[in-house]
Amino acid sequence: MIRAATFAIATLLAAPAVAGGHSKDIVDTAMGAGDFNTLVAAVKAAGLVDTLKGDGPFTVFAPTDAAFAALPEGTVETLLKPENKDQLVAILTYHVVPGKVMSTDLQDDMKATTVQGGDITIDLDNGVMINDASVAAADIAASNGVIHVIDKVILPGS
Repeated sequence: MIRAATFAIATLLAAPAVAGGHSKDIVDTAMGAGDFNTLVAAVKAAGLVDTLKGDGPFTVFAPTDAAFAALPEGTVETLLKPENKDQLVAILTYHVVPGKVMSTDLQDDMKATTVQGGDITIDLDNGVMINDASVAAADIAASNGVIHVIDKVILPGS
């Protein structure tokens, strides 16, 4: 899993840059990495593609495919059903913070309000944790924000 995440990060960092930043937005950056297929499918099912391709800036705590696979069996399939769109939107927007928050901006025990409206907690005592998810890679630049790769899907209210 670490090797795949490392490859995905190397792919993200190799994305061509343009004057003033990177040429790919958050969605295209995630699509190009190859380790966020489930996240991209969920963003599409939730109708959030246009939002995350918008001006931003956004900070996305992006769970890998392995993070989604670790959810209880059937969870992803259930969330992707049209009748569960509101729940899917709530989960996905809980992974997004308005503005561009780089790793150097983080402080131990700080809270950040997500687009969903709930707060996430940053813990720097044992590596970088977002709630109970570890940050596997940080500061992946996109034209409209930044991606931090996490190893777990974080859920509102947990």
